[in-house]
Amino acid sequence: MGAPHMLASGRAFAHIARFHPELTAFRRDLHAHPELGFEEVYTSARVQEALRLCGVDEVHTGLGKTGVVALIHGQPHSTSSAAHPANTGSASSAAGSVARATAGAEGVSAPRMIGLRADMDALPLHEHNDVAWKSASPGLMHACGHDGHTAMLIGAARYLVETRQFRGTACLIFQPGEEGFAGARAMIEDGLFDRFPCAQVYAQHNAPDVPLGVIGITPGPMQAAVDRVEITITGQGGHGARPHQTVDPVLVAGHIITAAQSIVARNLSAMDQAVLSICSMQGGHPGAMSVIPGEVTLVGTVRTYSAQVQAHIEQRLTHLCQGIAQGFGATANVHYERVYPATVNTVPEAQFAADVAARLVGEAQVVRHMTPSMGGEDFAFMLQVKPGAYMRIGQGQPAQGRSHPLHNSRYDFNDAILPLGAALHASLIEAAMPL
Repeated sequence: MGAPHMLASGRAFAHIARFHPELTAFRRDLHAHPELGFEEVYTSARVQEALRLCGVDEVHTGLGKTGVVALIHGQPHSTSSAAHPANTGSASSAAGSVARATAGAEGVSAPRMIGLRADMDALPLHEHNDVAWKSASPGLMHACGHDGHTAMLIGAARYLVETRQFRGTACLIFQPGEEGFAGARAMIEDGLFDRFPCAQVYAQHNAPDVPLGVIGITPGPMQAAVDRVEITITGQGGHGARPHQTVDPVLVAGHIITAAQSIVARNLSAMDQAVLSICSMQGGHPGAMSVIPGEVTLVGTVRTYSAQVQAHIEQRLTHLCQGIAQGFGATANVHYERVYPATVNTVPEAQFAADVAARLVGEAQVVRHMTPSMGGEDFAFMLQVKPGAYMRIGQGQPAQGRSHPLHNSRYDFNDAILPLGAALHASLIEAAMPL
C-alpha cells in the first residue's frame, strides 16, 4: 500500500493519514462492485452512507440520476446542523443552503462555496487482476480509478467535518457517468450550479504514468475535446471478378483513410495540436471473398484543444470525404458528433491549485506546466460554466507493478495516494475559504 507519510506534509495530510486503512477498505469495496454510468446504484448508496457517517451537514441525491452532492459548512456556523446532518433533495432545502453559503461575514471577500468533484463509474472491461478486491461483476471493472477518486473525496469530507478550518461551504460532487455518458452535463442540466452556486470547482485524476506523489497541472487546456466521426460510403456492390460493373466503396474508403491524415499535416498550422484517427472499418463479409459490398462505414475520433481547430477539421473532413467519394462515383455521408469539449483550466485557478499543491508536497513535486493529454474528460462541462482546475496526481510505481495504464484490464488504483488526494481536496477548500 505504500507509506503515505512520505508523500506530503501538513495538518490535513497528517490527519487523513490516520484513517488511511478505512479509506483503503472503502475504495476496495467500490472496486469489487463496479457499475456503469447512470447505473451506480450501489456506489451511490455507499457514498451516501459514508457521508452520513462522516457527519456532513446535507446530502442531496438525484442529480444526474445517480449523482450525490454533500455540503459541509465551515465557521462561523451553528454546530446544531453538524450534529444533525440533513438528508434532503428538496429545492427549499437547497435554497437555504445557498443562503448560508453566500452570506459570509461582513468584509470577507473570499468565495462562499467551492466545489470538489469525483467521478464514480466503471468501464465495460473484464478484470485480469488476481486480488481479493477483484471485480465481482464479470465484464465490468474500475479500470480508470474512479473508485479511488470517490474514496479520496470521502476522505476529504471526513477531514473537513472533523476540523472545519474554513469559512464558507464545501460542495462535494459525486458524479456519475464520466465514461462517455456526459454525467457532468446531466448534473448541470438537473440544476447542480443553480442549487449550489460554486464560485470555483476542482477535480483530480490519478496518473499511472506520473511518479508517485507528483501533482501536475497546467493553465489552459488540460484534456482534449472528444469528437466521434462516422463516415458512411455508399457505392454499388457486385462481383469481385467484375469490378468494372461496380462502384467499389472499399476502394473509396481506402483513399479517405489515407487522405484524412493530410488534414492535420497540411491544413493546420504546425503550432496547432490535433489528432484524427480512423479506428474502425466495416464493410462486406470475411466469408464472401468475391462480393464487393454496396456500403462501407468508417468510425474514428478527432481530438483538439481549440474550438477553431475543431471546427476547421470538421469542415475539411466533410469536404474531403464528399469530394473523394464523388470522384469515384460514390457518395459519403459524414456524421460528426461533438462528445466532450476540451477541459480548459482557468489561469488564476490553475495557479492557485498549483500553489496549494506545492505547500502540500513541495515545489519539486509539482509540475506547473504539465503536457496536456489528448484523452477526454467530461469535467470539461463544469469548467465551461465555472472557473476551476483539473489536476493529475501521480500514482506510478513501476518497481511494484503499478505501471499498468488506464483502461487496461490489469490496472488498479494505488491506495498509497488516497491520503494525498484527500488532503489536496481539503487543502483547496481551506486555502480558498480561509478563516
